[in-house]
Amino acid sequence: MTAAVTFEQVSKTWDATTALHPTDLLLPAGQFSVLLGPSGCGKTTTLRLLAGLETASTGRIEIFGRDVTTASPSQRGVSMVFQNYALFPHLSVAENVVFGLRVRKFPKADIASRLQRALRLLGLERYADRKPSQLSGGQQQRVALARALVADARLCLMDEPLSNLDAQLRQEMRHELRALQQELELTVVYVTHDQTEAMSMADQVVLLREGSIEQVATPFDIYRTPRTLFAAQFIGSSRMNILRIEHGCIAGTEIRVDAPPGAVSLGLRPEDIRLTGPVMLALAKAEFMGADLLLSARAGDQLIAVRAEGKRAMEDLSIVNLGWDNAAQHWFDAQGKRI
Repeated sequence: MTAAVTFEQVSKTWDATTALHPTDLLLPAGQFSVLLGPSGCGKTTTLRLLAGLETASTGRIEIFGRDVTTASPSQRGVSMVFQNYALFPHLSVAENVVFGLRVRKFPKADIASRLQRALRLLGLERYADRKPSQLSGGQQQRVALARALVADARLCLMDEPLSNLDAQLRQEMRHELRALQQELELTVVYVTHDQTEAMSMADQVVLLREGSIEQVATPFDIYRTPRTLFAAQFIGSSRMNILRIEHGCIAGTEIRVDAPPGAVSLGLRPEDIRLTGPVMLALAKAEFMGADLLLSARAGDQLIAVRAEGKRAMEDLSIVNLGWDNAAQHWFDAQGKRI
């Protein structure tokens, strides 16, 4: 596996504030890597360090085996796509796309061929002469992507590029962007706070929390085997149930569980709980979501969320019978680490 990005004990501090603690990280070439986490976790700082927009306080950064720790942004061979598109309003789509090539005095024939290829790949050929103000949000984002593609950089950095789009368009652009990355075999490092984006697009997810890496894994692995309580609850369209365990039972109930030594919390994903089984609980709340029905059942002073089929919304439920497989159980110790 060829490494596109290597961080060796890279950190970033401002006065008394630490945005990124000393970090080791390897991102493979040709893959779609997503930096994921809540606001303030250090994901954008990590991207800016990679781009050369911030200088590392400690450590070493390599891009495709070349030390770029002190290199300027223009010397790093990266392209960037930003949240706000950063298009010139007075230039046409075509002129926006090739602006950087003209500044760097590329040959005219090279500029023309790169432009046509980028416009074709992103379905912008008929918009080449329009100004950004004449385009929709999705079309403007495609222009920003086209500008990144013509640079022919080995590494493309994206900072929440879809966050300004509405939900449906964002979903469409996710599919388009992922397909484009796979077709061109691009190496992409993508920042988002949206775990749905991360799970649907990434080859590898880098989950950050308070300036440190919480877990690095494929979407499947981080979903099925989260290493910490934070990862367990951050990943998943519905938050994982985290239930306190006392004396071998779910706290406040007589529901016995086979907890391993040291376990203080049981994690259960709502979609892993079925509405048949030996556990009988009172229903506290039901939310109809169309295809799904989200139920909350009361277990002592705790609530257990259950994700069921939407057709059950027609039933008058006051008591629910719940069950789950042992394989669906996640156990955590007092430090929030997976057992």
